Amino acid sequence: MNKPDDHMFVIFGASGDLTKRKLVPSIYSLFVLDLLPKKFALLGAARSEYSDDEFRSNMKDAINEFGEHEDKSRIDDFLNLLYYQPYDSSEDSINKLKKKLDDLRKGNSISGNTVYYLSTPPSLYSTIPQSLASVDLNKEEDGWKKVVIEKPFGYDLESAQELNSKLMKDWHEDQIYRIDHYLGKETVQNLLVTRFSNGIFEPLWNRNFIHHVEVTSAESIGVEERGGYYESSGALRDMVQNHLLQVIGLTAMEPPSSVEPAAIRNEILKVFQSLRPIKEEDVKNCVIRGQYLSSTIKGEKVKGYREEKGVDPDSSTETYAAIKFYIDNWRWGGVPFYIRTGKRLPTRVTEVVIHFRPTPHFLFQQEDFCNTCNQLVIRIQPDEGVLLKIGMKTPGAGFDVQNVNMDFHYSDLSEQRIPSAYERLIYDAMNGDTTLYARSEEVMEAWKFLMPILNAWKNDSSIPLYGFPAGTWGPEKADSLIEEPEMTWRYPCKNLSDDGIYCEL
Repeated sequence: MNKPDDHMFVIFGASGDLTKRKLVPSIYSLFVLDLLPKKFALLGAARSEYSDDEFRSNMKDAINEFGEHEDKSRIDDFLNLLYYQPYDSSEDSINKLKKKLDDLRKGNSISGNTVYYLSTPPSLYSTIPQSLASVDLNKEEDGWKKVVIEKPFGYDLESAQELNSKLMKDWHEDQIYRIDHYLGKETVQNLLVTRFSNGIFEPLWNRNFIHHVEVTSAESIGVEERGGYYESSGALRDMVQNHLLQVIGLTAMEPPSSVEPAAIRNEILKVFQSLRPIKEEDVKNCVIRGQYLSSTIKGEKVKGYREEKGVDPDSSTETYAAIKFYIDNWRWGGVPFYIRTGKRLPTRVTEVVIHFRPTPHFLFQQEDFCNTCNQLVIRIQPDEGVLLKIGMKTPGAGFDVQNVNMDFHYSDLSEQRIPSAYERLIYDAMNGDTTLYARSEEVMEAWKFLMPILNAWKNDSSIPLYGFPAGTWGPEKADSLIEEPEMTWRYPCKNLSDDGIYCEL
């Protein structure tokens, strides 16, 4: 793997939870793996009044607690690369931050190359880049400049367009990295490899052989301490607009002309542009929303969503969303896609399921139409891997057929270390690889697709919000989205190869 160019890495919001849990531990892993440049320094910036040594002490604790790399022997060497500058978005503080950067560059002989990472509230996503530009910290005469922005990129289409417009006044598209940590997961990237490096899959990856495609992203936890944030977000904005539509893009895209970032992102954009618009009046027929209710799970009483801290007792915010939609192009014409996501479901799991069409003539005795169609399951988390479900003869007389699993688990690669999503994405940003980052057109097309749903929920009080007991797979009504009455969602377990509603969770 190539080392990035010498550069400065600036984290805004450096005293926050994301920096402690993900960002600095991921950069430490890159340091241990010798993937940082020879000349490198990290500058933390936040409202907290830390000295360099206090910041280093905090980050040492963070690496020890959250670091994924087993080698902790080089922490002290890494901490020597860390610095801190208080920052509050004022004109005075941006001038002080610029001076600190200039001093660090001179003291460490580092060029003007800089990554600015915004680990901040969304309200600062335009403010900080504007402040940087006001003192020419966006100029590239002395080296490249990149700004990494966390989700959410806007609250709706209008706010996303407004944010993009503000950014584009001082930065160009190649400088902006819209991060989606889902795309940093090895198994998400493996979607491309599974499809385009295997001759047994790609010829079947179309409407002639695939019955439908299903994407599930479930969490077993509730909103915990994020009730206030979640009230303004909901499952659709929190998960579907970014994470799951990007997964759909990788699943449904055409073969790119190369593995260059632009080629891959162009094909993902084409998928988004081909999404069949959902009319507001059709939302009640193809979208199901739900909200978890209080329940008892394994003998423990858990709160309903409206009982969570920071949540309106009369809240209509969805904690579960399921959507049926189509991609109108030659490859996927007529093939339904299904997405579901929710909190307080039976287990934490994210996976893509390709449901192949049944054989045109059933020669053998089959117990269940639903369970005898071939499935390819690409598990993103946990127990990452790939599972192929095929029919085999049941031992004994006759030709009864049962499903069996052919599976591969990433854990079987005992000698291979799987990097964290943030580790991969930060490394890509340092190297200027935008493959796994969303382009502005992708973000806007995703919002365009979802706005009729959000508007219908806002304007049509007749659209139900289904309650469902915490610890179940969401509203029963969601089963009606699947076209054939004998077919239903796959009910995954923590273990990739296990199936069924009653599996051990």
